[in-house]
Amino acid sequence: MAKVYPEVFSTTSLNNYVTTMRETYTVWLKSLVFHGNGCTIFNSKGEIVFRVDNYQEKSSNEVFLMDLNGDVLFSIQRKKIRVFQSWNGYKWSNSKANKERPWIQVRKCRKVLGGNMSNQIAMGCDKATGIGYSIIGSDRKSEFQIIDSSGRLVAEAKQKQSSRGVSYGDDVLTLVVEPETDQLLIVALMTVYGLINRKL
Repeated sequence: MAKVYPEVFSTTSLNNYVTTMRETYTVWLKSLVFHGNGCTIFNSKGEIVFRVDNYQEKSSNEVFLMDLNGDVLFSIQRKKIRVFQSWNGYKWSNSKANKERPWIQVRKCRKVLGGNMSNQIAMGCDKATGIGYSIIGSDRKSEFQIIDSSGRLVAEAKQKQSSRGVSYGDDVLTLVVEPETDQLLIVALMTVYGLINRKL
């Protein structure tokens, strides 16, 4: 089972990424950096809001999530423990990562259910509450759903289609994030899912 354990959350820093409205993002699985790997995330107005870059080969050991201006919001580092892979996510402030405690910790698990691959991630808002999330993948490795521990769908990514129903391609997704959900956290989970499936 892939598990995510946040250590410390700052309420003020997260408020910017939690809204009362549903948000629909377009995720382009391409980096803005020439010869880079990552993805670019646009809001419903067509504005770039997040960038993910690793500056190395796909599935590299460190990936950075940035805002439009290139300021790092957090970094995800992969660690190998024997046969298991794990990721630590670190919050950034004043151009530095808080390496004392990871914001999230992820361990990978894969299992096959009815021919579909399922990647499950459990997480808690803090050590006391232990709220969980599961990422459920599909046959298309880029598409997934994120469900919280109460069974509520909080985010879903599908291949983007035009208003006439024409698909844009496997590298362009629509990511819908439900209200009262931390959008930065969803993008972090999406990033880890992309690393698991070698899409970033």
